Amino acid sequence: MDTAPRRPRNARRRLGSALGGVALAAAVVVGLTGCTNAVAMQAAPSANAAACAGAQVRLPATLNGTLPLRNTSAQATAAWGSPAAVLYHCGVAVPTVSDLPCFAQGSVDWIRDARGQNVVYTTFGRSPAVQVVIDTKRATPDALQDLGDAVSTLPEDGHRCLDPQDVG
Repeated sequence: MDTAPRRPRNARRRLGSALGGVALAAAVVVGLTGCTNAVAMQAAPSANAAACAGAQVRLPATLNGTLPLRNTSAQATAAWGSPAAVLYHCGVAVPTVSDLPCFAQGSVDWIRDARGQNVVYTTFGRSPAVQVVIDTKRATPDALQDLGDAVSTLPEDGHRCLDPQDVG
């Protein structure tokens, strides 16, 4: 006959549950610590487009050779530099006709808006559209070239930048 003391059956469950709770608490603390340096951003209206996800995974780890990619708080966004010098939003409104300068950088057409403190570039002829905000005191427009591989994966909608002589 077995006379060894036995643990109640539910003691093992309680121990496993307690250890699971500790592991969960530790994971939450680690997760929150990792988010403390996240750049606060708002998702664009069409940020949930599948094409944005496809472009997102192709974003470079650095821009301008020295600006590291940082965590952000919103879907289909990215930021580089500390403090952030380049901000990226996928899923912004697709621009239509504009009197702002439009130019090609590689296979991507961009509209340039330099009316504010920062220069804002928005893709033209891609849907969903991407907007890139560059703090020109800390980054250069070469960032657009660095983003070209990712942004060029977005579907083209048939529109292209026109040279002024083509408009008449």
